[in-house]
Amino acid sequence: MRCPSCGALDSKVVDSRPSEDGSTIRRRRECLSCERRFTTYERLGENPLVVLKSDGTSEVYDREKIIRGLYIACAKRHIEPDQINGLVDDLEADLRNGNFTEIKSKDLGDMVLKRLAKLDEVAYVRFASVYKDFQNVEEFGNALKGL
Repeated sequence: MRCPSCGALDSKVVDSRPSEDGSTIRRRRECLSCERRFTTYERLGENPLVVLKSDGTSEVYDREKIIRGLYIACAKRHIEPDQINGLVDDLEADLRNGNFTEIKSKDLGDMVLKRLAKLDEVAYVRFASVYKDFQNVEEFGNALKGL
């Protein structure tokens, strides 16, 4: 690990601790050249998940994009931020366990809707109306029947 002070490549680990959630390891290091101490964080490298959009383009999966959509759908509902984060954590666990490297946006949206239906029916319809691009009242009715 390169020392941020002098740029030397040799350092020794003085202390290591896992983070609270166990996803990273915090390491205190000491440079063998200048003897300054610095902190590094180590986390598991993951291959990015690619979302294949309906228009043929693709983009890297963005957790924050899903969370923003869920916050909009859950506005003025009695849903805690922890519930939204838990929903996305559960979604991401399924994606990791399924060893996905690519997923269609439709499939990803369906996975979100499945979880959201269990959390709040109004938020489900709000999210579905944008995700499925409802054009008329009948489409709203069909979504309600699907609950």
